[in-house]
Amino acid sequence: MELVSILRMLGGLGVVLGLLGIALWVVRRYDLKLPGRIAGGTERRLELVERLPLDKRRSVALIRRDGREHLLLLAPEGPQLIEGCILRDAIDDVAAEARAATERGRQAEARANAAAVRQSFGQMVERASAGRIRTSDTI
Repeated sequence: MELVSILRMLGGLGVVLGLLGIALWVVRRYDLKLPGRIAGGTERRLELVERLPLDKRRSVALIRRDGREHLLLLAPEGPQLIEGCILRDAIDDVAAEARAATERGRQAEARANAAAVRQSFGQMVERASAGRIRTSDTI
């Protein structure tokens, strides 16, 4: 009887760890964020725009404060301001539009690929239901 209870315990542990793994994947895949803890806050004044690691110990961060951006070097010696009070201008708007157009192109390509896969899968299902594919052929 001890072996059965040990197997039951390990099975339960496996299920719990599996559920935690799935939850972690969902949070990372869909970039879920918890709501802010401060009640009544309308808009945040400080935002991390982007962070780029340079090596294992150093990274560069672009932060936005009240509509102005600041470029920081984050290192073990402490943070250092590289460039402050960066204001957006027409060049930044053009670059943002170019990035958005590139992203729209990638999304359109991904949708087209997904449609092709769905169509191919549908054709395979139709052939299988017509009896033209044997189960040994698919493996």
